[in-house]
Amino acid sequence: MTGVSASRIAFQGEPGAYSDEAVATVFGEVERIPRRSLGEVFASVESGEATGGIVPVENSYAGSINETYDLLLTSPLVIVGELTHRVNHCLLALPGETLTTITRALSHPQALAQCAAFLEAHGLQPVPEYDTAGSARRVAEERLPGTAAIASRRAAGLYGLIVLAEAIQTAAQNLTRFLLLAREAAPPSAPAKTSIVFGTANAPGALHRALGVFASRELNLSKLESRPARDLAAAPVGEAAPWEYIFYVDIDAHAGEPAMAQALADLRAVATFVRVLGSYPRALR
Repeated sequence: MTGVSASRIAFQGEPGAYSDEAVATVFGEVERIPRRSLGEVFASVESGEATGGIVPVENSYAGSINETYDLLLTSPLVIVGELTHRVNHCLLALPGETLTTITRALSHPQALAQCAAFLEAHGLQPVPEYDTAGSARRVAEERLPGTAAIASRRAAGLYGLIVLAEAIQTAAQNLTRFLLLAREAAPPSAPAKTSIVFGTANAPGALHRALGVFASRELNLSKLESRPARDLAAAPVGEAAPWEYIFYVDIDAHAGEPAMAQALADLRAVATFVRVLGSYPRALR
């Protein structure tokens, strides 16, 4: 499924986090390296401490995770796989608590956003934390009264909490897409996907000409994401003026396929820069 050696996999969060669940889905029972931030996941793989990493890139309800996109641009790592993981949020609390005794809920901002309707309906104050499972761990270790965590059912078992409510996410189809990262590219596969990032001149028709290299070859773009170039001084985009953007694109083809290779060559002729972030096995939808 991937080109990652499955001996040591870094993920963001505490044991029981959804990224931890995604590691188990892809690699089974391997050594997991929990890291507090996404940047630390990238750093662990870059240094060789981890043989691979797994990071969330978008959620079907809350949208894109911009920090992941920014890190992809500045990191030498390559994408070697993807996974769509179903997220089932639970409201966890200390034994003895009930929905009527809880006044606030701790969790990652993405999880709080995904459960906003439930929180509002039950009058619960959302409290941002760095991680879903880390929130559960804090409630358990600090014995926080009147406080719940939004995390996985697995986290409840790990930290000795009870499940007050399950499937509390607003959207029933709550899916998170994860990317698998490594230092070396994945072997060719089919069906494949290629992720790239590029910049264009701030001129009429520039983006149209750039995307036209794929349309003219009937290459399907499954994702188009823009990010401000001005916030990415460490990236290979040169000096960027305010309101200039760079573009992340996913294309349903391998970079080595003839049509895709020619499209990338033509893109380099009209773009200010182009970087291939990886060609990898496409996840089944």
